[in-house]
Amino acid sequence: MNVGIDIIEISRIKKLIRNKRFLNKVFSTEEVSYCSRKFNPGQHYAVRFAAKEAIWKAVGEKKLTHKDINIINSPDGKPEAVLPPKYRRLQKRISVSLSHTKDFAAAVAVKY
Repeated sequence: MNVGIDIIEISRIKKLIRNKRFLNKVFSTEEVSYCSRKFNPGQHYAVRFAAKEAIWKAVGEKKLTHKDINIINSPDGKPEAVLPPKYRRLQKRISVSLSHTKDFAAAVAVKY
């Protein structure tokens, strides 16, 4: 079992998401669509960024990029990581938990 954790200041991501290049490099179309519809998009982008970092740390797969890790909500609202087909063996072995406050976003990922 491996664990990854990440915490980030939401204000930092709010600044970065103003740059379309950053958005396109880090987030999937689905993530951009989801986050941009929210009242406070910065929180949602930040917590997804933290999740991507936590998953990357837990998985230890250096070739996996931020864009490869798509954070979605399951029908019951739980966050899930969706990975490209070549990483699907890992996808079934990853659990992720997300949280945020007004100022910080955090995520924990477990690969079992």
